[in-house]
Amino acid sequence: MLVDADTYFRAAREAMRAAQHSIFILSWDIDSQMRLVPYGANDGYPEPLANFLHALLSERHELEVWLLNWDFMLLYAMEREWPAMVRRGWTGHRRLHFCMDGRHPVGAAHHQKILVIDDAIAFVGGIDLTTARWDTSEHPPSHPSRMARDGKPYGPFHDVQAAVDGDAARALGELCRERWRRATRQSVGFNRHGGDRWPTWLPVDIADINVGISRTIPAYAGEVSAREVLQLHLDAIAAAKSSLLFENQYFTSGLIAEALAVRLSQQEGPEVVVITSEKHSGWLEEATMGVRRARLQAHLRKVDGGHRYRLLHPVLPTQQGGSLNLHSKIFFMDDRLCTIGSANLSNRSMACDTECNLSVEASGPDAPRIAAKIGILRARLLAEHLGTTPECILQALRERGSVSRAIDAFASSPRRLQDFDPVLPPELDALIPEQALFDPERPIDPEKLVTHTVPREVRAVLPRRLAGLMLLALTLSGLALAWRYTPMQDYLNPAVLIGTAEQIERLPLTPLLIIAAYVIGCLLMLPVMLLIAVTGIVFGLWPGAPYAMAGTLCAAAAGYGLGSALGRDAVRSLLGARLNRLSRRVARRGVLAMILVRLLPLAPFGVINILCGASHIRLRDYLLGTLVGMLPGVLLTTAFAHNLAQLVRRPSQQTLGVLLIVVLLLAGFAIGIRRLMQKQRSEQ
Repeated sequence: MLVDADTYFRAAREAMRAAQHSIFILSWDIDSQMRLVPYGANDGYPEPLANFLHALLSERHELEVWLLNWDFMLLYAMEREWPAMVRRGWTGHRRLHFCMDGRHPVGAAHHQKILVIDDAIAFVGGIDLTTARWDTSEHPPSHPSRMARDGKPYGPFHDVQAAVDGDAARALGELCRERWRRATRQSVGFNRHGGDRWPTWLPVDIADINVGISRTIPAYAGEVSAREVLQLHLDAIAAAKSSLLFENQYFTSGLIAEALAVRLSQQEGPEVVVITSEKHSGWLEEATMGVRRARLQAHLRKVDGGHRYRLLHPVLPTQQGGSLNLHSKIFFMDDRLCTIGSANLSNRSMACDTECNLSVEASGPDAPRIAAKIGILRARLLAEHLGTTPECILQALRERGSVSRAIDAFASSPRRLQDFDPVLPPELDALIPEQALFDPERPIDPEKLVTHTVPREVRAVLPRRLAGLMLLALTLSGLALAWRYTPMQDYLNPAVLIGTAEQIERLPLTPLLIIAAYVIGCLLMLPVMLLIAVTGIVFGLWPGAPYAMAGTLCAAAAGYGLGSALGRDAVRSLLGARLNRLSRRVARRGVLAMILVRLLPLAPFGVINILCGASHIRLRDYLLGTLVGMLPGVLLTTAFAHNLAQLVRRPSQQTLGVLLIVVLLLAGFAIGIRRLMQKQRSEQ
């Protein structure tokens, strides 16, 4: 078990330095210029990752490198290397095979973090070989090596990786080859050379054991799906006798929460401890994943009659900033099972994204030895958070008899684990639906949805669950995919936008300033529905709706012009094949398809604008479809946002009544779309 990236990155570099035949890297994100040892490896090879690999390839003529990275969209480019830079950094050698993997359902991601060297050693966990991951287990308040891609310092960061060799490493080599085949349709031969690649300084925690490999693979293009990670969690929860300890970046999975609720309702059930970050990254993540976590917390607290459930976050000494960014994905069932991997406790990790977890279990004749080793791993993990040693943790466990009470033994420590209840603002609780696009329980296929809703190609009616969903809720849910990884989430949050809009309201050129704000905001990929909601809060239905509609149309025209200027080839390279296929469908079907694309949030507003400009759909059809498709949402959103804000500020029966009417109109609008599609299908 490698706790924190300093240990993992040093081990990874040493293992790759010994590679003779093959290196497989599977990643959610990778950075060609990141330094595995930021303070200097001083091993005779270049420091930046890509240059390091190129040097190895030039030196060893039998070595080949396969690198599979998620084919992220333009919206993630603010946090990552740009596509042109990515490809230039990784295509400098003919034996370095690089692929941006986009063969996933829309909205899904390649999320595995796997490194396999010569099929002899493998690393699996939550850590990508990218920027803003490195830290030591001391998590000092600042460190000269803790710098992001833009040169700015980032805060303390915690994660966990596992290292295995032997048969487990060979099996993970097979997994990497299968992932490469799915992504590229090309097969890679198996390396039978093996050998010892274990870093000389890296201690072995458990030897001579079986290792379980669990995957999440979404069904796509006829390929078989796998939900082994979900089944692993459900089986472990059901089998736990005394304790379940989870340490995870997210906690939003309804299936996991329900399984925990069943055990908590049992008189003899185990204690459940969940360790996670106190706060999510940015306003949008707080308003989506944070809302979901708060709801699960309230549900589990309600069913926890035995007071055996706790949600904790790590606390660092005040001089260290007080907050630890916890990114790990690890859990323990009693001292009988330890699992380390890439899967979050989220719906998408259980069904939509590709994931990989490794597990060791205390079973068979050797169970007591393995259980003792698992107990030490658990103690190591807790010792870091509690500012003590694994030996002290083991002693507290023996004396107090439970994980929860052992944690309480260090409650006064400067580094500690602290209980907390996530805040659930009532306005966000009203806006965010129970099941939403930011954390889906099954893969999303918006292209298929468009095909099914275009009258000439109707194959099935809209799903029944669409009938009761509000247009606003769907759109806000989709924002998580559009706005998750941009710095705008810290600077352009609703409070800032509302304050800016109130200042604009007092100026003489208010309409022109609002239109300019929409144009600039949408070109920067700011969610248009957020702008519309802010307009409704400040200006009300009148003149808010006309302002919002004018700004939306002008922003749509500006995005169309940008897409037309960039051209089809540039847009295809930036946004990927799936969205380009969507743009071709829109261009062929004209106004009707444009209306449906605006009614249903299949992709962010700004991305659709650029796609349509590049697809050469006629400007007249584009603007007419945008007007008709956006008008209902603009009217209802401004009315809804204004009345919701009024209800929060000055509650009254009249305001509540108006808000309920708007909600009914939203639901009726969704039902009306569904019935229209049913009618048109029956007439064909």
